[in-house]
Amino acid sequence: MKDEKFNILLADDDPDDRMFFQDALDELSIQATLSEVTNGSDLMKFLENNLNKLPDVLFLDLNMPSKSGMECLSEIKKHEKLSQIPVLIYSTSANPEVVEILYNMGALYYIRKEGDFSCLKAVIGKALFLCRNTRLIQPERPDFLILVDDIRPKLPL
Repeated sequence: MKDEKFNILLADDDPDDRMFFQDALDELSIQATLSEVTNGSDLMKFLENNLNKLPDVLFLDLNMPSKSGMECLSEIKKHEKLSQIPVLIYSTSANPEVVEILYNMGALYYIRKEGDFSCLKAVIGKALFLCRNTRLIQPERPDFLILVDDIRPKLPL
């Protein structure tokens, strides 16, 4: 994924969260196109209809109507072609038990949605940096959760 345009898919039912994500992406120095779906059922339909042009990375909200992010992750990981998509959980909560379950299900990273725009931009930037500069292998458990406190001093965005 080095030096090429990211094809990003955001699955999130909240219009404000989608707008803030797009705004943060626009301010980062990352070449990207963003597609959006607003619920879990539409996400799975989108992926099935685009098997020949899957996203480079999927930011997946957990609490969506019609099908939860956790249900979608389970379906994605069971599907031969879809299982290769790097899935980054993107949620307002960070319940340690849920984080552990999602790690064990095969999500690549867990990002907590931030209320502060500069922090949101920093975590999205860090996540995309990791996707671009790693082999997209799930990290050790302590590095699974991307926290603002870990990156604020390192990434002046």
